[in-house]
Amino acid sequence: MSHEVQLYSLESLAIATDNFSPGNKLGEGGFGPVYKGEMLDGQEVAIKRLSTSSGQGLLEFKNEILLIAKLQHTNLVRLLGYCTLREERIIVYEYMHNKSLDFFLFDSNKKELLNWDTRFRIIEGIAQGILYLHKYSRLKVIHRDLKASNILLDAEMNPKISDFGMARIFGTQESEANTKRIVGTHFGVLLLEIVSGKKNNSCYDSEHPLNLIGLAWELWREERALELIDATLIESCSRDEVMRCIHVGLLCVQDYAKDRPSMSNVVSMLMNDTKQPPPPPERPGFFIERGDQRAEISEEVVRYSINGLSISELRAR
Repeated sequence: MSHEVQLYSLESLAIATDNFSPGNKLGEGGFGPVYKGEMLDGQEVAIKRLSTSSGQGLLEFKNEILLIAKLQHTNLVRLLGYCTLREERIIVYEYMHNKSLDFFLFDSNKKELLNWDTRFRIIEGIAQGILYLHKYSRLKVIHRDLKASNILLDAEMNPKISDFGMARIFGTQESEANTKRIVGTHFGVLLLEIVSGKKNNSCYDSEHPLNLIGLAWELWREERALELIDATLIESCSRDEVMRCIHVGLLCVQDYAKDRPSMSNVVSMLMNDTKQPPPPPERPGFFIERGDQRAEISEEVVRYSINGLSISELRAR
């Protein structure tokens, strides 16, 4: 384990958070609450206290510690230390002044603070962070839980990918297929959410169930894709950049993993560095098409092994 990762005492973390008081609670993640803390030297930190009923066991806890300790990138949250005492499993991170992306993105009042330049910078930062995980880090990592609540924002609204409890390490030979299969959809959904300010799992049709992916696909087919954009961005956005983001988002959520672009290609397309225009997107998975009377989504469990770890994944058909 990295020598820079500190082992904290439970007492020091209790003091830093005023005994984990509700007033210092920043939010509630899937694995437990996160608190703001101030160490005795004045350093501000974020402290994730894993719930005993969270579903993240000792294996996942050690996995997150070992992973983040070895990852160094400006768009990944920095792990400072941890604490294990009896049933307690606590992770200490650098403190992010602007909480998480979902705090702004899905709030009708706060989303106006995210103009287009800020959103595009967040998109680029997330993409660069994932590209580092897939291609340039010492470990090849699949995050597997990429969503707005796991994107933290610093004082300048720069994004930091957090929460590696579900992450997996994979071998070089496995990287291409597995990252396209797992991460493509997650990044594509997040990209469409950032552009639209809408949650994917909400319904966007009064007569038929239509999630955000379905809405984006219908608007794209009808050559009305710009209507997807968050209304607060109409005055500030670059239409070329918005169309590029929607295009890339739809490419990332295509039904078949083999059709989804690698993160290298995603970054190139977002930055408009490609020699040829991106291919048109094919029908996405995980959506309900307008006119369908019910969800015609079947679930195929894809099982494969990454460094001896068995992973099950649901894919749309």
